Amino acid sequence: MSDLHPIEASELHARRERVYLVLAGLFLGSMTMLNILGTSRFVDLSFEIVGIKIPMALAIGVLPYPVTFLCTDFISELYGQKRANFLVAVGLLLNAWVVAFLWLGGALPPTPVLDSATGMPPTDAYDFAFFRIRFLTMGAVVGSMIAYLAAQLCDVSLFHFWKRLTNGRHLWLRNNGSTLVSQFVDTFAVITITHFYAHGLPIDSSLAIWPQLWLYIGSGYVFKLAIALFDTAPFYIGVHYLSLYLQINPNLEHEADREF
Repeated sequence: MSDLHPIEASELHARRERVYLVLAGLFLGSMTMLNILGTSRFVDLSFEIVGIKIPMALAIGVLPYPVTFLCTDFISELYGQKRANFLVAVGLLLNAWVVAFLWLGGALPPTPVLDSATGMPPTDAYDFAFFRIRFLTMGAVVGSMIAYLAAQLCDVSLFHFWKRLTNGRHLWLRNNGSTLVSQFVDTFAVITITHFYAHGLPIDSSLAIWPQLWLYIGSGYVFKLAIALFDTAPFYIGVHYLSLYLQINPNLEHEADREF
């Protein structure tokens, strides 16, 4: 007797759906982490080149973000543009779902005593951590969602543009080209909107604004650039073995994604 559920038409169909589920789970889990962690902490990854110090301040919410682009690239390559765009839409709804529960968690009784200066409970209060994370997440969510939607749709569209242009050749070009452009779109949008709309960045008001913003934009983008270049080899290897395992030829156009 087969162990397959009746909804799984065949072993191959079940295998393809399970791989898609793993990739989608990594994508959505990473999206949830980065929106909750967000700008709750910045790490100093400054380094020196020939005696010149290069400043690099990185929000910890950026750390899982490159995983999302790798996942959408795998799905774009193996499952087509429509399924990749559908996953992007689900991720957008998930952002709204997370924010809804963060809002609800703060709205339910008991109402905490808030400090008039900070708008937060006292730092020694049990629920201070929740309200701090809630403040940062709610404040940055507009920037995050706009940047996320623009960047992910840009990534998927450019990936398939390069795929059609090269007739399925030069995997490195569509992997890196789509990711590098879309991640700059994301980094610029999320930093500027988070600052100007949500005031969620640790900005020194006594100094010029844009040099500080460019530090955050540049730091985030350099990190994403390094990861994108690093993941080219794993992407090649992953596409090769997954193509064999799933019996998919990525060089053949997905009929549902054809644009005439």
